[in-house]
Amino acid sequence: MIPVRVLAVRYLANAEELGKALGAPAGYPALGMLTTDCDDATYIALDEATKAAEVTVCYGRSFYAGAANASTPNAGEVIGILAGKTPGAVRSGMEAALGALKRVGFSQAGEVPYLAHTVSSAGSYLSAEAGVPEGSALAYLIAPPLEAMYAMDAALKAADVKLCKLYEPPSQTNFGGGLVSGSQSACDAACRAFADAVAEVAQNPRGNDSGT
Repeated sequence: MIPVRVLAVRYLANAEELGKALGAPAGYPALGMLTTDCDDATYIALDEATKAAEVTVCYGRSFYAGAANASTPNAGEVIGILAGKTPGAVRSGMEAALGALKRVGFSQAGEVPYLAHTVSSAGSYLSAEAGVPEGSALAYLIAPPLEAMYAMDAALKAADVKLCKLYEPPSQTNFGGGLVSGSQSACDAACRAFADAVAEVAQNPRGNDSGT
């Protein structure tokens, strides 16, 4: 696994006006912010926060071109912001997110990074993103553009899963992928098929095409 670097973390109390502008619900004046060098792992971690504490993800955005092209040392690839009713709730949620970031990250097939991760029980953030009930199992699948589309097709054919959200390439970080739902075992199978397909392209990018 490619480790995720947490770059900056800060908390705000009584920030209701700012929180409202960022999408926080009324009565959620406490905010917790973080930046990391991996956007998709961070979105999974923010979802974990919603299951660990009474918080919501009020803002999450990827930055353009990826962490290698970050504008400043602490910007990285993504900013995520949690909102809660109390500072304690936000800190609890952030601790859960930071813990998840130690367990979630991209794998690598040759020089090609990819993410194929089963979320066994989606929290409020990813369930809303995928349009499924909270507690549903999801496969979170991300890779470079061609690999992502090729491997997504393999994932959908390998198991009884439904495509809930397609991230068409190029994303802000020039990757692609999506979220698929099904049973946990089906999502696991989709992840394996996705990883295998990415590895296939990494090993033989041109396939059987001899070119001209």
